[in-house]
Amino acid sequence: MTQASDQRAIYPSLKGKRVLITGGGSGIGEGIVEGFAHQGSEVTFFDISANSQAVAERTGAKFVDINLTNIGAVKQAVLDNGPFDVLVNNAANDDRHDIEAVTEEYWDDRMDVNLKHLFFCTQAAVKGMKERGGGSIINLGSISWHLALPDLALYQTAKAAIEGLTRSLARDLGRDKIRVNCVVPGNVRTERQLQWYTPEGEQEIVDAQCMSGRLMPEDVAALVMFLAADDSKLMTGHEYFVDAGWR
Repeated sequence: MTQASDQRAIYPSLKGKRVLITGGGSGIGEGIVEGFAHQGSEVTFFDISANSQAVAERTGAKFVDINLTNIGAVKQAVLDNGPFDVLVNNAANDDRHDIEAVTEEYWDDRMDVNLKHLFFCTQAAVKGMKERGGGSIINLGSISWHLALPDLALYQTAKAAIEGLTRSLARDLGRDKIRVNCVVPGNVRTERQLQWYTPEGEQEIVDAQCMSGRLMPEDVAALVMFLAADDSKLMTGHEYFVDAGWR
C-alpha cells in the first residue's frame, strides 16, 4: 500500500526552491518530480522520454528535452535554466549485458549514460549554488552492485563509482555549504523494472527483503526530499538506502 500524498511530509524550506532533476520523465525520476512539485518547489527536469511532456503538464514542472550524453548541451542547459538550489542526478539506464558481448564503444556509451553526466551536471550547477549561498546535490546509486546481481557489470561499475564521486564532491564542496549525498534504492516497481521480472520473480525480491511490500517511486522520492530540505542541513557525504532491507 502506498502512502497518500496528503499524508507525506511537507518541508517549508523546499517551497520555492529551484530544483533540477535528470531523467524526470519516467520511473523513479517521475516520482521525484511529483514529490518536489507537491512541496511547492520550482521544478525543471531533463529527459528524452516520450512520457515527459505529460509529466510536465500534470505537475507544472518545466521539461527540457535533452540527451544527457551531449555534455556541452547539458552544461549550457543547466546555465540557461538555472541557477538551482537542488540538483538530483537521477538519470540512468540498466540494460543487461553479457561480459563477452561488451565492446569498447558499448563501455563508453554505458559510462556516458550512467556516470559522466552526473559530474558535468554538478560542475555546471555548482557556480549558481555558491552564488545562492549553498545547495543540496543528491545522486542516485543502486543496490545492484552491493548485491552483485548478474548481467550488469557496466551498470554496477558506474553505480559504484557514483558513491565514490559523492564522497569526493561532499569534501570539495562542503565549505561552500553545498551538501552531496547518495540515495541507494532497492528494487523499485516501475514499468521498466517490470520487463525484467515475472510475478514469481517479484515475489522472490519481496521474500529477500526484511519487510514485505514493493518499493514505489514515491518511497525513494521521500528520502530525496528530506536530503534536499534544511532538515538535513548537516548531512553530507554518505549513502542512504531505501530497500526494505533487501539482502
